[in-house]
Amino acid sequence: MQIATITSKNQLTLPVDIVRKIGLKVGQKVIVSEEGGKVVITPAEDLVEELAGSLKMPKKWKGRSMEEIIEKSKREYFSESK
Repeated sequence: MQIATITSKNQLTLPVDIVRKIGLKVGQKVIVSEEGGKVVITPAEDLVEELAGSLKMPKKWKGRSMEEIIEKSKREYFSESK
């Protein structure tokens, strides 16, 4: 167990040995949730893997890489919102 401090901007720095132990990387996305009064930090990839296969893949995205799907989806979203 280690102590960390929440800053005036509500930011929290995780102790480096905990970050290394759970395998988080700089710039990695995480899901932050609350369960029974405790803060839970989960790598976003875990949620993606958990949800994989739960939705049908649209035909236009079949055979494309995740990076390509994300990039094209962003372009479509931002071109429609103008």
